[in-house]
Amino acid sequence: MKYWLYLLAKLAAAAGAVCLLQFALVYFYPEPPPPLPRFGPPPPLFLHDMLFTFATLGVWLIGAGLFSVILSDHRRRCRTCLRRLIMPINSGSWGHMVIFGRPRTELICPFGHGTLSIEELQITGRQMADWQPHDDNIWKELESYNQARR
Repeated sequence: MKYWLYLLAKLAAAAGAVCLLQFALVYFYPEPPPPLPRFGPPPPLFLHDMLFTFATLGVWLIGAGLFSVILSDHRRRCRTCLRRLIMPINSGSWGHMVIFGRPRTELICPFGHGTLSIEELQITGRQMADWQPHDDNIWKELESYNQARR
């Protein structure tokens, strides 16, 4: 639950920043000269003033970039403690998929909460990354490897 609330908070902060930037653009943009009275109310600036339209496009491109950065950052975070996952390990092989398996990258939480496995090969469409939570006692898994080697 904390994982999704953190994403929602980041998206809300980015949306607030983009709205604030858009309001600043509208507030500080110079007023066009008033039209003649016989032609009615002045037209809106958007789509009638090219510089304002391109500035608005730039603001929303910044918003799309922020959204993309937030999502790519959030995918690589621990589901428990929200820290960035570290130690990427490449496994599998492109040339020997039958022997070594499909290529993927695995990242681990610095406190041992879990492992994220990201498939490099996307044959049937975009596959979601596989999050595997670990037990609270991370030493139990290491001890089992040590006893298996004996």
